[in-house]
Amino acid sequence: MTLLGNILWIIFGGLVGALLWIFFGIILSITIIGIPYGRQCFKMARLQLMPFGREVVDEGTSSLGLLANLLWIVLFGWELALANLISALFFALTIIGLPFARQNLKLARLSLMPFGKRIRKI
Repeated sequence: MTLLGNILWIIFGGLVGALLWIFFGIILSITIIGIPYGRQCFKMARLQLMPFGREVVDEGTSSLGLLANLLWIVLFGWELALANLISALFFALTIIGLPFARQNLKLARLSLMPFGKRIRKI
């Protein structure tokens, strides 16, 4: 199911989303200050490409990570989380879309506060 889910996810927009995350990660990584934010974009690109069979694990954040998360939320984290929540709502309207809704909720959780979290295989 994981392989089939990831293939369908890639076909129906996962590849485009991952490429956008990679693009913005490269843009953010051009400056020294943006490198930590670029790394978070690459983390989200990896999850956006193949979310089935992976989970987001909270490793705890330091005070610097908390400050980075707050800046992330203010600049663009809340918009990304809201977009994933709206997408999850539309997918949840059908029974077939429920697995995709769960993956969008996973992406919303990561896109709101990415610092101090890592992605691992289930």
